[in-house]
Amino acid sequence: MTTAVLDVPGGQLTLSRPGGGPSLKAWDAADELLVQSACQRLAGIDKPRVLVVDDQFGALTLGLQTFGPDVVADSALFQSALAHNARLNPHASFSPVVYSWLNPPEGRYDAVVLRIPRHGDYLAWLLRWINGALVEGGVVLAGGMIKHLPDRSVDVFAQAVHTEEVCPAKKKARVVICRRGEVGLAGWQAEWKGYALDGSGLSVQALPAVFAREKLDIGTRLLLPHLRETLSGLAAGARVLDLACGNGVVGLSALFIRPDLSLTFSDVSSQAVVSARRNASVAFPGVQPAFEHEDGIPERSTVFERILLNPPFHEGGVVGDHIALRLFEQASRHLAPGGRLLMVGNRHLGYHRSLRRFFPQVRQLDASPKFVVLEASLK
Repeated sequence: MTTAVLDVPGGQLTLSRPGGGPSLKAWDAADELLVQSACQRLAGIDKPRVLVVDDQFGALTLGLQTFGPDVVADSALFQSALAHNARLNPHASFSPVVYSWLNPPEGRYDAVVLRIPRHGDYLAWLLRWINGALVEGGVVLAGGMIKHLPDRSVDVFAQAVHTEEVCPAKKKARVVICRRGEVGLAGWQAEWKGYALDGSGLSVQALPAVFAREKLDIGTRLLLPHLRETLSGLAAGARVLDLACGNGVVGLSALFIRPDLSLTFSDVSSQAVVSARRNASVAFPGVQPAFEHEDGIPERSTVFERILLNPPFHEGGVVGDHIALRLFEQASRHLAPGGRLLMVGNRHLGYHRSLRRFFPQVRQLDASPKFVVLEASLK
């Protein structure tokens, strides 16, 4: 992994990106500009209460440590990334509690420092939530790389907050400084979006940070018809994991076929876990699945008779099979004897080859021009 030094007011930070390739840095120009802008804006305030939202690998949190910020992050990756980079900077003794949208921070803040997400709906959700978390006169400092800003981001800001200043772009990054707006999440119709599944009567909804929240993605559509066969023969109470569950549609479909199974839902996004939990409680109020906010399968987890997977193929703008490879390795260690992994993936990524690095038995069950359904087992 690449280690790079970030200049921050009062010193330097040595940062690296856990699990990243040799060319991937743990910070970018948006982090640098946000830290500089926040330090300038907060310098004259006595003991400001600061919240950092969706820091990626700790650059914002450690760069602003003198203010002792609270932190909330959607991704379960963040906590381990922050701990990793804190160890690289022994002078950075600051160790905050990291919140997620499963347990958001409470109270009000003088300033919120926000990495602008790529998706406009999630940005709109964040700004409305932030409006309820700012003190009167509080400030939002939102920054991102210009090429990654969501479409119509100017309109998204205008509908939620009062833009005070659009700072000059530096190194292809931009920071926007805003004041609290009047709108909140209560009554916002775009907070939850979803769809119904043909033939089952199941309906799913999801928060804005969740993949494919408005319609069933075509990969999952190809996978679902194979659930009945892969679940047949399992004993009552057999353990099944919906890995990278998103809104939970695959695991819920499994429960529709076999409500006697013991389901676990896991996702790196806390908004996905919130959504899957909500959908499960509506669809199967008498069932009590387990929910994990994790980067894959927790080491403490039991083994599973079946693991169901539609792996993400992008992470923070980086596209490839690195996430899937990590999940395949984890799945190989958490399958019970005789267990099987059922997955769907992008055809061009060649998952039939990469699966064989971890599973001696791999067979193709279905394919379309873009996707392939594969089953893997340890024997």
